[in-house]
Amino acid sequence: MVAVGPAKKTLEAEIAACSLCAERFAGTATQHAPRPVVWFRPSARILIAGQAPGLRVHESGRPFTDPSGDRLRQWLGMSAAQFYDLERVAIVPMAFCFPGYSAQKADLPPPPLCADTWRARVLEALPKVELTVLVGGYAQAYHFEDKMNVSDRVAAWRAYAPQIFPLPHPSWRNTAWLKRHPWFEAELLPVLRTRIKELL
Repeated sequence: MVAVGPAKKTLEAEIAACSLCAERFAGTATQHAPRPVVWFRPSARILIAGQAPGLRVHESGRPFTDPSGDRLRQWLGMSAAQFYDLERVAIVPMAFCFPGYSAQKADLPPPPLCADTWRARVLEALPKVELTVLVGGYAQAYHFEDKMNVSDRVAAWRAYAPQIFPLPHPSWRNTAWLKRHPWFEAELLPVLRTRIKELL
């Protein structure tokens, strides 16, 4: 009988066990422990690159379980079942954990340490991705070397389609932005939804 050693820990399991930012999070207003929200499999054809989990996602352990997620799914034309289909959709933020709140109760930015530690390995582990949706400024800044702001990047979406679609953050704070840029819902979203249907 051949002795079998312990199974090699998967990348997903390595990330789920990460505690690199424990001291950082303990020093925030929320004083929370790390809870990486890991949502990807190598078979995924669609990559949704977001910012970082909010408090509700930290509590649920499931990405985009908040009003921003509701709006994002509406933008994408995806049902919850489609959006959370791990075999076809990878949801990989710039930081896997909730960064916490400042003393003023503002969202803290995703710690760069997370992307520096994990992101290249995750992208390498997703060889079948044919569509990347970049949600918000942090994801766009990571994936592009230039310093273009979010509004200009989203306005230039045709230069990146059909492989990449830059989107504003679906926070309700951006409702005014949507009203000022009606072309986003009238022109960009129909093309993105068609692309998603092709891949699903």
